[in-house]
Amino acid sequence: MCVCGNKQEFSECCEPIITKKHSPRTPEALMRSRYSAYVTANGAYLVYSAAKANRYANDIALIEEFSNSVEWLKLDVLKIIDNQVEFKAYYRDKEGIQILHERSNFIQEEEEWKYSEGELFNAKVERNEPCPCGSGKKYKKCCA
Repeated sequence: MCVCGNKQEFSECCEPIITKKHSPRTPEALMRSRYSAYVTANGAYLVYSAAKANRYANDIALIEEFSNSVEWLKLDVLKIIDNQVEFKAYYRDKEGIQILHERSNFIQEEEEWKYSEGELFNAKVERNEPCPCGSGKKYKKCCA
């Protein structure tokens, strides 16, 4: 199973996109590959997959430092509408389980999908939700 949550293996799902063997065919595929790049701390790909106006080579080290400082738990794709993908990415840091809830916008540049910008939402794991760690228990009886 790929780290993005798809049933394909990483080597068949996100890795060919991250290594630029294939271009992402949809905004969702790009978003999933970007999540996988965070999991694998591939800052260079995250900068490359951003729109040209938002590419900053200085971000590579910061992205990799952040990605290596947390444990990525799972990705939930909530909604896909045209060039927008809303998702929740769960990770554990020194303060506990956190959620990155974002509605991302994607554009095409030179016939390839790129991350343009995102709208962040406040989010937290609710007590009675399944625990994001994958234990199968409710959050309040597990990692809370």
